[in-house]
Amino acid sequence: MPAIDVLTSPTLKHLRASWWNDEFTEFLAETLKPRPGKRILDVGCGPGTGEFQIGRLHVSQLRLVGMDVVFDKVSLARRELAAHNIRAAFAAGDALRLPFRSGVFDATYCVAVLQHVDDVDAAIREFARVTAPGGRVLVVEPDNANRYFHSSVAAGREALDAGAAFFAALTSRGDRTEASSGLGPRLPGILAQHGIEPVELRLFPVVQAQLGVPERDFWTDRRASVERAIAGALGAEVRAAGQRYRSALAAYEADASRAGASFVEIQHAMLFATVGQRAA
Repeated sequence: MPAIDVLTSPTLKHLRASWWNDEFTEFLAETLKPRPGKRILDVGCGPGTGEFQIGRLHVSQLRLVGMDVVFDKVSLARRELAAHNIRAAFAAGDALRLPFRSGVFDATYCVAVLQHVDDVDAAIREFARVTAPGGRVLVVEPDNANRYFHSSVAAGREALDAGAAFFAALTSRGDRTEASSGLGPRLPGILAQHGIEPVELRLFPVVQAQLGVPERDFWTDRRASVERAIAGALGAEVRAAGQRYRSALAAYEADASRAGASFVEIQHAMLFATVGQRAA
């Protein structure tokens, strides 16, 4: 399944696990400036990807702290880092109520987390609170409202439209995402409102291209993801939208197979990395 598949999710929520690369790690090092004795907080750490990548730099006496609202992810991150002999501390907590003292971190960052937070402003206020004056705040988010999708067969566009209708129905039933918010490019303004001066904006393109008949897993994983979303749908209207989407996706798979070597699917998204400095 494509890493940034708009046909399986209205957000780029799974982006970090499959996209994080050496270029992005270098960017983090340039931005967060890990030095001996510094304290760096990762809000929404997931399985500890950021801690692992920064820990590979082997900066002595660097204090890495990861936090996630899902306890199982915190436990997994702790085990993974210990298995690689990388020192980091982890805690379970909510981005809207960070369980840390004010001004305790030299840098605070989060990657593809705020798109799932109910109150972005409250989260940014917490980032500012726990970051020491003059410290760095890095927030990386996609623009979920402007994702490019192209398919060489008409059924691809029909599947895209059916999927958009289904995900919109899910959202109207209380799905906690900001699928159409265009959050990424709005972040400099949001940070500035909360005492964090924007100092740099970096864009990271994420591209997925398929030429020719995809491998079987391409469709198997895609169908499984959609089936999970449909299974969790509440309400007859949402389930009906899910059924229409399932049919459209099956038609797309059939048409792509018939297209053979000429089949093309291209997806493109953009990550916006806003670097800010906490006001003194």
